[in-house]
Amino acid sequence: MGPTLRQMTSNALKVFDLVLMVLGLGVANLPVLIRVGPINFTTFLSLRIKLQNILALLVFLWVWNFIFHMLGLYDSKRLASRLSELTDVVKATSLGTVVIAVAAYLLRLHMFGPVFVAIFWLFTTAAAAGSRLVIRTWLRHIRTQGRNSRNILIVGTNRRALDFAMAIQSQLELGYRIIGFADNDWSGGGELSKRGFSVLCDLTALPDFLRRNVVDEVVLALPIRSFHLHGSKIADLCERQGIILRVLSDLFNLKDARPRVEELATAAMFTHQTTVMEGGSLLAKRVFDFTVALMLLILVSPFFLVVAVLIKLTSPGPVLFVQERVGLNKRIFNIYKFRTMVVNAESKIRELEHLNEVSGPVFKIKNDPRLTPIGKFLRRTSIDELPQLFNVLKGDMSLVGPRPWQLRDYELFTSDCEDWQRRRFSVRPGVTCLWQVNGRNSVPFEKWMELDLQYIQKWSFWLDLKILAKTIPAVLRGSGAA
Repeated sequence: MGPTLRQMTSNALKVFDLVLMVLGLGVANLPVLIRVGPINFTTFLSLRIKLQNILALLVFLWVWNFIFHMLGLYDSKRLASRLSELTDVVKATSLGTVVIAVAAYLLRLHMFGPVFVAIFWLFTTAAAAGSRLVIRTWLRHIRTQGRNSRNILIVGTNRRALDFAMAIQSQLELGYRIIGFADNDWSGGGELSKRGFSVLCDLTALPDFLRRNVVDEVVLALPIRSFHLHGSKIADLCERQGIILRVLSDLFNLKDARPRVEELATAAMFTHQTTVMEGGSLLAKRVFDFTVALMLLILVSPFFLVVAVLIKLTSPGPVLFVQERVGLNKRIFNIYKFRTMVVNAESKIRELEHLNEVSGPVFKIKNDPRLTPIGKFLRRTSIDELPQLFNVLKGDMSLVGPRPWQLRDYELFTSDCEDWQRRRFSVRPGVTCLWQVNGRNSVPFEKWMELDLQYIQKWSFWLDLKILAKTIPAVLRGSGAA
């Protein structure tokens, strides 16, 4: 799609979205019209349209357009997924609806009641999302037919470059056509011809090739360390000619980290991150944790008093046990639990290490001789964990996440081969987790670590809710508790 046609399509979509918004206002007003009943033509002509309402409508249109622009709904979505585009649409219509509803309330436009706002949001969201899906489906169809395509030249002939080319060729709906490769001759370049690709020029002839051929985008896949000077010259050349330059982000051949481009202090950079918890999703998880923890603390506060009295009556010492634990990115914090052991329990670990019943750098004994009379019951029912809701309020912990480790256990990690297990510290530790609902101390250490990494890699709100739902029966059964 050429620049002129792209601009025309973008402008048409802007007008279409504004028309949808006006239609949304009309559709949201239908319940009122149904309640009032049909009006004749003479009555319709006698209706007065206030200047305030006209100005409000113009402001609403401007706000709607601004929000859609701000969230990038008129940018090219060639490389965006269907889900990400629909997510942006929902964000835009939701934010637009909230802004309009607040403005209408301040202007005392009484027609904007809860039902009106709900119908308006549903209509505009469904219509905007549906129109994007139709456009996306149409564009995918014409791109698979060879139209609206963009010519790509890949600079570099290594394995990364070849893998990228094969991936592009397998997705015709993206509308990219690989015209060939550019690279100096080397021993590993023969793999290209076997895959049906060809080297069009070497790096010396590349500037002249770009001047004389139709190239929409250049993908730089050269080894950065040994070809830094060439890479800099190619980037400068593309900038001068207005050719889009893309750089493959997997510079270090990382397996799990997902790359993205960010701007930090005006500097653009590649960011590699292994967890899916980021940005808005991380904020939403934090709000959920805080709200639920606060509600639970209010509900169980009378029960806390009962447990505190039982602990004081059955053993000397404080009600709460406070211990340093390893948290998010190895930050040290104090965890709160109801005390279940004698006061000097930690000093007796060395005497009991030979009784340890779990593998790995952790210490657990099912029938621990240090437990107080009430302590075993508190452990078996997980009541001793309830004060960790205060840790959730403080932000040291989440409701769901890998369990926080003791400093003693963490310091037993010594070899590089265990670094993959340290990824569990890349997220906020939790009160409950997959390990907690899958047997706890009956689960071997390696399996425990795998469950933590599984949670990090596959995190979603739905997964959190499932774990929370499974925690209650697991606690009632006392599964693996020690």
